[in-house]
Amino acid sequence: MLIHPTDTILFTGDSITDCGRIREEAGHLGSGYPAFIAARLQAKLAAPKLRIFNRGISGDRSKDLLARVNPDLLALKPTVLSILIGINDVWRRYDSNDPTSLEAFEKNYRTLLEKVREALDVRVILLEPFVLHVPKDRHAWREDLNPKIDAVRRLSLEFGTEYLPLDGLLAQAAAKAGPAFWAADGVHPTAAGHALIAQAWLENAGLA
Repeated sequence: MLIHPTDTILFTGDSITDCGRIREEAGHLGSGYPAFIAARLQAKLAAPKLRIFNRGISGDRSKDLLARVNPDLLALKPTVLSILIGINDVWRRYDSNDPTSLEAFEKNYRTLLEKVREALDVRVILLEPFVLHVPKDRHAWREDLNPKIDAVRRLSLEFGTEYLPLDGLLAQAAAKAGPAFWAADGVHPTAAGHALIAQAWLENAGLA
């Protein structure tokens, strides 16, 4: 995937993407990986016409992202769309007894991608949902998360998207420095974790 100086890039997903963005400021990118990527892209390309948006919303699940596909995704007419969604589809099973079945998750995600494909000429990159095993109870989430990761991989192949295997990437990093170094609660990245995601995204774009 190449980034062009006139692209419109849209990052969307849950709190990992949201990362404290100010909703009242349309161009605010938060303090996580979208902001890191934007800074590197602008430094590399020096492109005043490059437009970059963050529309992550904390707490969102696949059904929530699907529900706002028209006002939040399609309306901005991105030429590059980066999606990271899925961990809340898992988390709500364990903290609220409100699971999202594998079938519902895959249906939501597929419908979202179908709507995007029908409406836009856009390059799509899917970021794999992930969890690190800190605290220890996160290990039990694997039963629910791993099939959903497999579903995202299938959808990436089906729709011909770019793909970043973040679960494996972060697991590899955790073997070197421990999981809490990258995500203190196993889900929300530290600054180092966001930088690692940004680096992988930029490498995929040939701009690391």
